[in-house]
Amino acid sequence: MTVVGAAGAADAAGEWPADLDVQALLESGWRPTPFQQFVLKIHSRCNLACDYCYMYEMADQSWRRQPRRMARPTIDRVARRIAEHARANGLSRVEVILHGGEPLLAGVEHLRYAVETVRTATAPDVEALFHVQTNGVLLDRVFLELFDELDVHVSVSVDGDEEGHDRHRRRRDGQGSHAAVTTGLRKLTDPAHRRLFSGLLSTIDLANDPIATYEALLKFEPPAIDFLLPHGNWDTPPPGRTPDFPGTPYGDWLIEVFDRWYRAPVRETRVRLFTEIIRLLVGRPSQSEAVGLSPVVVAVVETDGGIEQVDTLKSAYAGATVTSLHVARDSFDSALLLPRIAARQIGHRALSVPCRSCTLQRVCGGGLYTHRYRSGSGFANPSVYCPDLFRLITHIQRTVAKDMTALRRSRQRT
Repeated sequence: MTVVGAAGAADAAGEWPADLDVQALLESGWRPTPFQQFVLKIHSRCNLACDYCYMYEMADQSWRRQPRRMARPTIDRVARRIAEHARANGLSRVEVILHGGEPLLAGVEHLRYAVETVRTATAPDVEALFHVQTNGVLLDRVFLELFDELDVHVSVSVDGDEEGHDRHRRRRDGQGSHAAVTTGLRKLTDPAHRRLFSGLLSTIDLANDPIATYEALLKFEPPAIDFLLPHGNWDTPPPGRTPDFPGTPYGDWLIEVFDRWYRAPVRETRVRLFTEIIRLLVGRPSQSEAVGLSPVVVAVVETDGGIEQVDTLKSAYAGATVTSLHVARDSFDSALLLPRIAARQIGHRALSVPCRSCTLQRVCGGGLYTHRYRSGSGFANPSVYCPDLFRLITHIQRTVAKDMTALRRSRQRT
């Protein structure tokens, strides 16, 4: 195997993981885990102007240089590379996420072309499952009929009730988007299309009441909710999170939602962060990059065909996602051997010294990699949300342990 060098301004300055020795990892017996999820930046612009967006409002402004839409020849190359990677690594299934910007801006026929091209390239031995992640504003009957025909599942970003949502998720003229998103969600959740509904993504705002936010999302009867911590790091802290301050505002916010979710008489939905933490507490591997130590198996392809890291890293510094690889000349296998991608797959070896000594390291996993960045030391740090994660995980741990103890005692009595 040939180990490919890293790229990026911060890596050149010697920040971790620039000096990660991938060759030594290979010689020690480590092997990369193949990519199983491919995020296609099918359109690089957006019809909203959310003030917390990591794509447009944070450190990396490379979107300005990207083509607005992924060209069809680029889609052809991406499809061949996905099929090549899957077959070379014995994968029978891959997941493809149509992303942006706002992917629906690409148009119905362009989305059809992308789905059909990838499926043609991977058939018959590799199944390609498709999802689209949208802000919901453009969701209408035409798009939903396309997704129903092609079996494309849909997740929608919404931040709670109208007041909470419209505080950040606005149009460029300052108008809120909640009404339009709600209209799109009603169409998606109509019985004719509900099977396509994957769930909701909701970015936490400490100004929003946690229970009111959760219950506003529940009104759509989502199969899953993914609460997202606002992207930030030690250099650019998220709102309400002062570096080295021991308070736990985000942990407290999430605990209120957890208690409401966990104590409901019937399971109303799946909250991914909570279910992932519970999975990890009972010894199972994580299925999310937000917690745990499982290898990250996601590759991103930009509209110009560049192979990049997970796009949330754009919140850290300009060039944080760049690999210098391109689908026209490079395989996805070659990306697996980049130090910055290998670092996402080596588990506890990628943790900072404080994290390695933490009793919750296997569950927390250092938190989301994006939130660990600090200039000078790169990503060799705990999450900027460390106190919040510790508070949330220990609360869930105590709650679940108490219930399991009570259940065992109940069974012993019977």
